Amino acid sequence: MQKHLFHLSVLSAALLGCSSPSPTDGNGPSALPPVLTEPVYEAPTDPSAPLPGHSAHGVAFNKGPRQAARWMEGKTGNVSFPIKTNSAEAQQFFNQGIGQLHGFWTLEAERSFRQVLKLDPDNPMAYWGMAMANGTNSRAKEFAEKAVKHQERADEKGRLWIAARAAFQKESDKKKREAAYLKALQAISTKYPEDVEAKAFVVLQMYRNGVRGKKTSHYETIDKLISEILKVNPMHPCHHYRIHLWDYKDSKRAVSSIGKCGQAAPGIAHMWHMPGHILSRLKRYHDASWQMEASARVDHALQMRDGVLPDRIHNFAHNNEWLTRNLSHAGRVSHAVTMAKNMIELPRIPSVKSDGTWSVSTRGSHSYGKRHLHGLLQNYELWNEIIALKDTHYLRPGKSAADQAKWQRLVASAYFNTGKTAEGDLLLPEMEKLLTEQTAGKKKAGDAAEAKAKEEKKKAADIRKARTAAERPFSSAISALTRGIAEVKMHRALAAGDKKAAKELLAKASDIRNERKALIQHRIGDTAGALTTVAATVKSAAEQARPLAVQAYLLHAAGKAKEAKAAFEHLRRIAPEADLSVEAFARLAPLAQSLGLPDDWRKEPAEAKDMGLRPDLDQLGPFRWQPPPAPQWTLRDKTGKPLSLNAYKGKPVLVVFYLGKGCSHCMEQLNEFAPAVDKFKKISVELVAVSTDTVAGLQETFPANATDVKHFPFPLVSDARLDTFKAFRAYDDFEKTPLHGTFLIDSSGKIRWQDISHEPFTAVDFLLEEAERLLSLPN
Repeated sequence: MQKHLFHLSVLSAALLGCSSPSPTDGNGPSALPPVLTEPVYEAPTDPSAPLPGHSAHGVAFNKGPRQAARWMEGKTGNVSFPIKTNSAEAQQFFNQGIGQLHGFWTLEAERSFRQVLKLDPDNPMAYWGMAMANGTNSRAKEFAEKAVKHQERADEKGRLWIAARAAFQKESDKKKREAAYLKALQAISTKYPEDVEAKAFVVLQMYRNGVRGKKTSHYETIDKLISEILKVNPMHPCHHYRIHLWDYKDSKRAVSSIGKCGQAAPGIAHMWHMPGHILSRLKRYHDASWQMEASARVDHALQMRDGVLPDRIHNFAHNNEWLTRNLSHAGRVSHAVTMAKNMIELPRIPSVKSDGTWSVSTRGSHSYGKRHLHGLLQNYELWNEIIALKDTHYLRPGKSAADQAKWQRLVASAYFNTGKTAEGDLLLPEMEKLLTEQTAGKKKAGDAAEAKAKEEKKKAADIRKARTAAERPFSSAISALTRGIAEVKMHRALAAGDKKAAKELLAKASDIRNERKALIQHRIGDTAGALTTVAATVKSAAEQARPLAVQAYLLHAAGKAKEAKAAFEHLRRIAPEADLSVEAFARLAPLAQSLGLPDDWRKEPAEAKDMGLRPDLDQLGPFRWQPPPAPQWTLRDKTGKPLSLNAYKGKPVLVVFYLGKGCSHCMEQLNEFAPAVDKFKKISVELVAVSTDTVAGLQETFPANATDVKHFPFPLVSDARLDTFKAFRAYDDFEKTPLHGTFLIDSSGKIRWQDISHEPFTAVDFLLEEAERLLSLPN
């Protein structure tokens, strides 16, 4: 990455020539903070001291939660794990952390254990808990070592827990490690037979040591231990473990826990999610949707309240993408589309390499949302919605030819199905041109790779492998384009009334889902073939609303009244909240009328007696994640002139929190952003930096006598009291020190993206792209 460095003298004149927006007298703070002569925080000058933003306790403490834990009374499970401590509050948070471990809420579990450490410094069981929350990573090893270092402060049982985990972290052989750890846990449970938590961790480790492929008797042994725990504590969060145990083996065996899992720890989203696994396996998609919606709402509430980026939460993206599928299976199309769109709206978390390049996980919310929205719009044939969204970030394709091909296919199909044949005719040649380019590119890459392999005198098999590897990037696009062109031409033929051509092209568009294929077969006059196709789909996609709706429609169209009624009644039973505004269900109105049913032909959902007491979903949290409001602030620049966040009202602003003039990495960060100011302004984003320095400190950083230098292109203001750092949570509550923070705030004052870390965020190109994307989407 090219570096655009500003010397401190450059920054000096920069600030001198920088004009700040005038503060407004709107809704911002009316009083400025007093001017401090000494900052609360100064970057250390000792080269052996931790870098600004880094933990004083070691590398392992740099990552993970650095903001205080909240006490979640009654929300994380009825557990009791006594430790040796003189702090009743520390014991409370330790129990909370144990409950969070049982719910696989590892981020918050570590936060709770860090709170224990704050309340009772160097408590070895707090370190043990932090090690437990981090599995087998390097941080866990360091935490386990600290637990051993301070183990003399633990009681006898605590020392056994510490020894077991320390040995687990030291052993590098996975099988030996897991076997020895289970044996150690069983020894603790045997020595303390009344300790249900010891038994619960034995259960978890037996499961983690591997159950797949084991005899049913092994499952029964674990299930028996769970029953023993629940006999003593009926609402212990180990209901979660029973669900995991039977999830892939025999889902029905876990039904006794699906109505108690979320209820056992209602503040942990994953505890609501897991019953959805079982209900999905049992093809109870309406009930599964409820469970996973509950999980999404609980997560959304916490994320919006505490300013945690959604994809930081374990299994958050997994839950919401599965929820989207279940909503679709249950016929709740509008809700499924809303959830998919919301996943696209979420801030992405990049993985940034040392050279500044970045990537985003394909298993994150954004990727899942794009995939599911595309599928929903295509498979439910929401042609008008496709055209409305085609140029937005909801559907805008990536840079690859395969992505371009998928977009062209979707949009061209929509054009021909809504009578926009002229627009479709313009897009089809673009698809054919791209196919020609990709075919030529494949041959060129393959020829080059083959020639190189031959020159290196490789074996014939290796030459073929080299050619295949070189051609692979082109192959997926060629395949997508070949099938896509066939489908688009088919839709054009149907629009022109050429059923014969449409039939031939349908055979070439081999990846069209069968329920869609059946509708097309019906349109070209092959109703018998359509019925055969959809019957197979209803069988393979059992209990799903879309195939059943197609089957009921086609049977009615074919005059098979008895069979149509049976299929329709089946649909009414499994899809009590089907979206009647969607054509897939709206087209069933004549069938409903023939059966003497009202316009709203849906049935009231049958009460699921095995799902326990269901809370009001609205009380758990919102259905969609929404960006939280940014805290207001009014701060002074180096001249003492006030600047407030309200000054940026009505326009987006990027706020960078940096750790003062003594932080060299902070200066590097500002130097990275400085050359990009014009690029940010092109997308209407202003920049401002908030410093830990005093007003006088800013003057020392930027002397007034610098001459013949460029102006630094954004204002810097003083937050020497650290009140604004704390308000934005760019602050380590445990060590009482500020952290690096970068926040994108939209024109309505909502935080759309953020990074809080021990290191400054410097992936400017990512942030430019992300800002443009997020600010084009609803907030």
